[in-house]
Amino acid sequence: MTARTLFRNARLLDPAGGLDARGDLLVEDGRIAALGKIGPIGAAETIDCVGACLAPGLVDMRVELREPGAEHQESMPTGGLAAVAGGVTTMVALPNTDPVIDDVALVEFVARRSRDVGLARIRTYAAATKGMKGRELTEMGLLAGAGALAFTDAGQAIADAQVMRRALSYARTFDLLVIQHPEEPSLASGGAMNEGEVATRLGLPGIPPVAELIMVERDLRLAELTGGRLHIAHVSTEAAIAAIRAAKARRLPVTCDTAPHYFALNETAVGDYRSFAKVSPPLRSEWDRRAVITGLKDGTIDAIASDHAPHDQESKRLPFASAASGIIGLETLLPLTLELYHNGHLGLSEALAALTCQPADILRLPAGRLAVGAAADLVIFDLERPWRIDADALRSKSKNSPYDGRPVQGRVLRTVVAGRSVFVQQD
Repeated sequence: MTARTLFRNARLLDPAGGLDARGDLLVEDGRIAALGKIGPIGAAETIDCVGACLAPGLVDMRVELREPGAEHQESMPTGGLAAVAGGVTTMVALPNTDPVIDDVALVEFVARRSRDVGLARIRTYAAATKGMKGRELTEMGLLAGAGALAFTDAGQAIADAQVMRRALSYARTFDLLVIQHPEEPSLASGGAMNEGEVATRLGLPGIPPVAELIMVERDLRLAELTGGRLHIAHVSTEAAIAAIRAAKARRLPVTCDTAPHYFALNETAVGDYRSFAKVSPPLRSEWDRRAVITGLKDGTIDAIASDHAPHDQESKRLPFASAASGIIGLETLLPLTLELYHNGHLGLSEALAALTCQPADILRLPAGRLAVGAAADLVIFDLERPWRIDADALRSKSKNSPYDGRPVQGRVLRTVVAGRSVFVQQD
């Protein structure tokens, strides 16, 4: 028998197609068969959305899953559960595992595990350099053939300009994407938080915002020189965003993303040495936070990624300068992004586009759209429902969230992958 599910009485939202209308959506055999006003049909499971929003499942292009090597912090099953609870139906794992994902066997391992876990779809990047040591390039052509979506050394920059030039040139041969962490290592070395008045008051070593700008400016020049496709991850400063804006005006092949903590928090979240607010790049000034919002509004910033980086208590509950950088973000990605809508900074379609079709387009994934024939990867959410983030209740194995107790608006009700409900909100 044909597996059919009919979603009735939904607010259908498709940022890619400009759709925002009341209607229904029919799923057959894991794919969207029809959408709009659908009359009576034959046998099918019917789900009444009661006016809730139905949108493409979120595409999270920056996630650390810790498997293989550090499953005590996160694993693909726990990360997958956190993802679907947050409406994420496709996530892309960074290669900073143990061992580093820099050969074909490990790329294939991720694909097998994704199928075995059966929650959100898990894709992976491969390391740009062997062992992420910044010296010798990986076999990008072979790795891409095995399924690697792009190439990055994750949370550490490719510091050597000649190596970065070769990476972009090599990637261009295969029309592949290189993703860079925007931080000049010698300027950032030893730093713990954003350089400025707050760091001085706390007596913490600072990371100057210019460390981001220098790396971004260098790599934009290398992209112009080589013609290689460059993506700059988690941009956080006004100056770097301005440089990317100018590069896009020159039609360079560059894209970028940011993370919710760069528009939802600023450096004052560090408070009294709160290590759960330690991230890389660090939380910036209020001026930079507003510049990130401006970059999203004018389209300079293409996508929003969770930057999910789980750490156990032993890694985070340390003196601030010694604590690990990173926060969890899969379950808070949607409500924090919806703050941009509720606060009047972005339209609903613009906010959702940064979570769906735009990251999918950057990575050339067949995802992030409501269209007949597309995979039925869907999120149903209540746009207005208020709730309070409870870090202990989050499904990630690690609980390092700086948002504990924060009131938010917008709750995932159901997540569907390939036509199958993989998460249903119980409260």
